[in-house]
Amino acid sequence: MATSRWKHRPEGSTWGDFGPDDQIGRLNLITPEKVKQGAAEVREGRTFCLSLPLDYPGGAVLNPHRTPPVLSATGTEERPRYNMPFSVDNPLHTDVVCDDRVLLTLQYSTQWDSLCHVGAHFDADGDGKAEPLFYNGHRANVDVIGPIDYRTGEKTTEPIGARRLGVENMAAHGIQGRGVLVDLHAHFGQARKMVSREDLLRVMDQDQVVVEKGDMLLLHTGFSQAILDMKRNPDGEKLRSSYAVLDGRDDALLRWITDSGIASLIADNYGVEAVPSRPGGPAPHAGLPLHQHCLFKLGVNLGEMWHLSQLAAWLRRNKRSRFLLTAPPLRLPGAVGSPATPIATV
Repeated sequence: MATSRWKHRPEGSTWGDFGPDDQIGRLNLITPEKVKQGAAEVREGRTFCLSLPLDYPGGAVLNPHRTPPVLSATGTEERPRYNMPFSVDNPLHTDVVCDDRVLLTLQYSTQWDSLCHVGAHFDADGDGKAEPLFYNGHRANVDVIGPIDYRTGEKTTEPIGARRLGVENMAAHGIQGRGVLVDLHAHFGQARKMVSREDLLRVMDQDQVVVEKGDMLLLHTGFSQAILDMKRNPDGEKLRSSYAVLDGRDDALLRWITDSGIASLIADNYGVEAVPSRPGGPAPHAGLPLHQHCLFKLGVNLGEMWHLSQLAAWLRRNKRSRFLLTAPPLRLPGAVGSPATPIATV
């Protein structure tokens, strides 16, 4: 198999499986049938908001490069459009208006990773030179434009953004289907636990959770509830040393993600996998092995810092694990990540 962008693909990847120009990866598995399966899980008509307030966690303790949103009024400093008479020139108008804007770090809080959030150096041409690539062979500095070309150190003259693989493709496809929740917190509590394939399958077996091709898998660890309880003053050390995370260095776990056929992988923690991961070997390797496996190889979008505690508690009380999940990102062309306000309906 080959395309105009690559002659060979990473071992175990889905490059080309959904077409040579595919930009949404395993979201293709969320078919009309999967949407109907999700809708069939709605029995009570009860909804759960799975987003943190987007000004959480607070500060920049978890990631110094990501800062809280800053709201401001449109208009001018002298005439901000907040509590403003609709028409100062016409006293007969009784309207009062507010209009605002936001400076938003797109992956600060509850969020989606697009498929161009993490790529890898890979020799897709077979010329012996590894190049920075993203899912399905889309190229850095061609399909994903940044302010600097790190190969040369030169500044880029083009506007930055993802020409391919951006979050708008996720939004246009629509992210609605069957969600399946695994409650790791119910089994491991607040302890820091590196979850292996064996651990995950044991929990799923004990709770009788079944995941099928095209499902969206959600992992409840309790991390986001801890963030809420910290009231925008997060204890970074406690958060980094508590709660379950997937062990991205567990090759068996990565193979299970491949074989499971899940359309996306979501958690209520920071990163889904342990960040930083366990040390790798002496050969070149991924610093974020699960991210590279999911985003770069499989085309599996990752969701991070979703608020799952209320949903998890309800599902456990009612001996359920499946629900309708509706979770579109912003339809923001060129963005590599997006906040989300997911809704679970049971």
